[in-house]
Amino acid sequence: MWAYAGRIATGIEIHPAAKIGRRLVIDHGMGIVIGETAVVGDDVLLYHGVTLGAKSATRGKRHPTVGNRVVIGAGAIVIGNVTLHDDSIVGAGSVVTKDVANGVTVIGNPARTI
Repeated sequence: MWAYAGRIATGIEIHPAAKIGRRLVIDHGMGIVIGETAVVGDDVLLYHGVTLGAKSATRGKRHPTVGNRVVIGAGAIVIGNVTLHDDSIVGAGSVVTKDVANGVTVIGNPARTI
């Protein structure tokens, strides 16, 4: 009930079971979606329209794990049980379906290292 009310008021949808670290910053939050089994680390920055979603409805871990100090650009989609390791950056509009290593920047659809 509270999650639904929050979504209506803010445009941000965070599943109550998602694990959120300290100092998460959501810049221009409209359209943010964080799924049930997602894990978000400390000092993460999400821009508007970011989705941390699942590829299937199976049980178990099916949403992304986001490390510490990660930046995810506007409209990016991170889907499935993937990990964005510490200090990585996902460019705006990117679609991430594979793990991203420490300190790496990815862009595009599908996301690739630059």
